[in-house]
Amino acid sequence: MLFNSFEFLFIFLPITFFIYFYLNKKRLIKLGIGWLTVASLIFYSYWNINYLPLILISMVFNYTVGYTLSHPSALKINRKLVLMIGLIGNIGLLSYYKYFDFLINNINAVFHSGFDTLKIMLPLGISFFTFTQIAYLVDAYRKEVSEYDFLNYGLFVTFFPHLIAGPILHHSEMMPQFADIRKKIINHKNISKGLFLISIGLFKKVLIADFLSPFVIGIFDSVATPDFFEAWVGCLSYSFQLYFDFSGYCDMALGIALLFNIALPVNFNSPYKSQNIQEFWRRWHMTLSRFLKNYIYIPLGGNRIGEFKTYRNLFVTFLIGGIWHGANWTFIIWGVLHGLGACVNRLWKKLNINMNKYLAIFITFIFLNFTWMFFRAPSIHRAIELLKSLIGLNGINPLVINKLRFTFENGNIKLSLFLFAGCIIMSFFMKNSMEWVEKFKPSKIYFIVTILLFVLSVSSMNKVSEFLYFQF
Repeated sequence: MLFNSFEFLFIFLPITFFIYFYLNKKRLIKLGIGWLTVASLIFYSYWNINYLPLILISMVFNYTVGYTLSHPSALKINRKLVLMIGLIGNIGLLSYYKYFDFLINNINAVFHSGFDTLKIMLPLGISFFTFTQIAYLVDAYRKEVSEYDFLNYGLFVTFFPHLIAGPILHHSEMMPQFADIRKKIINHKNISKGLFLISIGLFKKVLIADFLSPFVIGIFDSVATPDFFEAWVGCLSYSFQLYFDFSGYCDMALGIALLFNIALPVNFNSPYKSQNIQEFWRRWHMTLSRFLKNYIYIPLGGNRIGEFKTYRNLFVTFLIGGIWHGANWTFIIWGVLHGLGACVNRLWKKLNINMNKYLAIFITFIFLNFTWMFFRAPSIHRAIELLKSLIGLNGINPLVINKLRFTFENGNIKLSLFLFAGCIIMSFFMKNSMEWVEKFKPSKIYFIVTILLFVLSVSSMNKVSEFLYFQF
């Protein structure tokens, strides 16, 4: 079920909301939590009910391991062994569904063998709920986990606003909210904020990201070699499509959670305003960056074990981040490039070289555009072909600027410069949605803006369009 669908907005969400708060009003608190958990599982199963047992087994397995780690004296077990079993179980599950066919394809390519792939379909959200539970187990091993019952744990894992594409949750920031009795009462201010965020996110997804999609498909998925201007149109289209698609999802996730008085962690904070690659990762997919830092970079030694090993740890962390995003060499190269970028950024800071703020933002944005080629391209060959076009090696046709018309697979599409101008203004110069929400006060202006954005978005929802991060 998609956030940007009629069945979600007008059936699932209202029914879930009213039943949840009705049960809480009747002081059936546990039943309310149970209902929200069941609703989240229905939300997940709507995509493919065959994977419902998978997430249930994952929840039971991880809760059992976490409980065992939290009660070592009573059970007299080797805690490190139990943690290893938990980590192997989670990583093994993720590896099987996400990377097994990729491994077979590479074995066939290297050894010229003919093993058949299993054609495994990636379960929706598996990367997110697996990383969420890995963090839980590690913290249980570190004795940083309080006592939680299985019902609260189940809601923590499955809470539908985050389940499909993040943010990656941490038990310490979510469990107390689920247990807080004050959050069981309808909060009209939170509803106003939530609806405001939902409308902004829906607008970003439907009227910006989806509108840019044909330009992206026409360049990245075509067999034709684009010239300089066409390549830059495709490149910038994807940069802004991914930006507003992911930003839109994050806004909607936070807004939907607010309806239930739950504050999800902020996961997106104007990343194209970043002056370097390190700052970018503090602003883009912030909860993934937090996970990689706390559970990969710091356990490897962080920056505490010498300069060379610090660079090694940075590189390995970003490489793992690339692999996490997908089973393709393009994602591995993307991770490598960001790892190298992070190392160069650290070296630059060590040399204490100052750079103009706006020049730094521009260089960072160009670097991101070039690396997005590998993130989006279906193959390394296509990514390299596009990179060559971006620097003019595949020809420059100035007539493209005059015509502003490109022939893609789906026909002729006029590219409006106003759209790119709007994307640039919103990405680089305007306040982001979190900044607007911080100053939010229910008023006629906010009400009109919310209704206008929502109506414009809903009236444009004429086709099914998944959020881009669903594939991860």
